[in-house]
Amino acid sequence: MTDRNQGDANAASRRAIIGGVGGGLMAAPALLGAMPASAQQSGQQANQRANQRSSSGSGGAPSLEDPRQAYPRPPFPRQEQEWPGLASRMQPRPDHGEDSYRGSGKLTGRRALITGGDSGIGRAAAIAYAREGADVAINYLEAEESDAREVVELIRQAGRKAVAIPGNIQEEAFCRQLVDRARQELGGLDILVNNAGRQTAQPSIGEISTEQFDNTFKANIYALFWITKAALPHMPAGSTIINTASVVAFDPPKMLLDYSMTKSAIITFTQALAKQVAEQGIRVNAVAPGPYWTPLQPSGGQPTDALTEFGSQVPLGRPGQPAEIAPVYVMLASGEYSFASGGVFGSTGGTAGP
Repeated sequence: MTDRNQGDANAASRRAIIGGVGGGLMAAPALLGAMPASAQQSGQQANQRANQRSSSGSGGAPSLEDPRQAYPRPPFPRQEQEWPGLASRMQPRPDHGEDSYRGSGKLTGRRALITGGDSGIGRAAAIAYAREGADVAINYLEAEESDAREVVELIRQAGRKAVAIPGNIQEEAFCRQLVDRARQELGGLDILVNNAGRQTAQPSIGEISTEQFDNTFKANIYALFWITKAALPHMPAGSTIINTASVVAFDPPKMLLDYSMTKSAIITFTQALAKQVAEQGIRVNAVAPGPYWTPLQPSGGQPTDALTEFGSQVPLGRPGQPAEIAPVYVMLASGEYSFASGGVFGSTGGTAGP
């Protein structure tokens, strides 16, 4: 799609490029176009299965479900959004675990900062962390305020403190301010999730402008470096840092050249930093998702024509839903996984990865 805000030919992104504190937005209208009957049926079935999962576990036979049918499958309705995109406008709407995630106290008393926490994987992690007992600060773009409000309310419904911090993580000064405000309002910081990123699909290197290249690296690499550098002096032994990489670091698609470069760099950063901070008792890991159904995709991360079949290429035949990866972020943040550091953990739908 065309990034009308930036004027780039095909610019798009996800979480964290520009921002600043501002007023809230009204909920965006639904996209044009009807949802295919297959997607509607899959969504209804997914809701039914979520209810079954939440009510099971009281005894009897274990609840099993076919992972191929657990959530909506392509084809999806044709859709596109202006950057940065909202989860509330996607068809079908992503499942972040709003109705299904049940905590068990794994993160009681912990304090987490999550970039890109308004939607997608960051939102799923924020919901799960709160329901596991953590207080949570989220960073997001001003344009994503309506999605962020929903996350804040869900955190508060879980009985935990929510801190909303909109702003531009492409600016080093703001990254320092973000960390300072999060730790002050949370009363400390012991979980950092570097999740925000930018993805722009381009057919060839000739279509990647210097501006796009800079924006991708500023959002995905510079911000991660600045935020982590600012946070580490305040993180006690037992803390954990989790970086969101991608399966494209292992199998880069031709249309995501600059994005794939940054995701490879995130893995190297994770592995080297884990060695540096081990002597401080801090763990560092990365998660490498496969195709996940998030606003990253319809806001330019995928060609519009290809989005209707998004996820169909993986062995399970569908994209992942953010709710399906949240337990990985909980596991890596939990002290129960205390020997894991310097690792890369995949959730790829069967595609080769970490």
